Amino acid sequence: MSDAEYAIRPLREDDLGEWFRLRSLLWDETPEDDHQEEMMDIIEHSDTQFVSVADLGNGRLAGFLEASIRPFVDDCSSENVGYLEGWYVEPAFRRRGIGRELVAAAEKWARVQGCSEMASDAELGNGVSVAAHGNLGYEETSRLVHFRKNL
Repeated sequence: MSDAEYAIRPLREDDLGEWFRLRSLLWDETPEDDHQEEMMDIIEHSDTQFVSVADLGNGRLAGFLEASIRPFVDDCSSENVGYLEGWYVEPAFRRRGIGRELVAAAEKWARVQGCSEMASDAELGNGVSVAAHGNLGYEETSRLVHFRKNL
């Protein structure tokens, strides 16, 4: 498989190093220990958690998507909603359909799990993610700003 070719497939045990590398790029402020704990939790709960990857061959991944089933999601009308938890494609491999295929794999998994809706979120300032969701048919349902105050 050359760099231009890829395969979308579920995560395998031999992907852990690459998955960690890509997660660290997406969530770069998350401590290494937290990434590892979250990854183990996802693996241990494969009944409600799913990871698909874009495999370039030779042990290299171009992207990944983490999905889950949430019992409740704001603005959804059903219970047990498929949820796009994290989605990342390396910049050099974007605009080739990889992200679209990763999302399609997650949506297929959610349907098999009995879900009739899929949801996601994006930070307000992440215009790239907002646009990508819109391009895949996701409609914006609400906006939320979080606040905090030191006491």
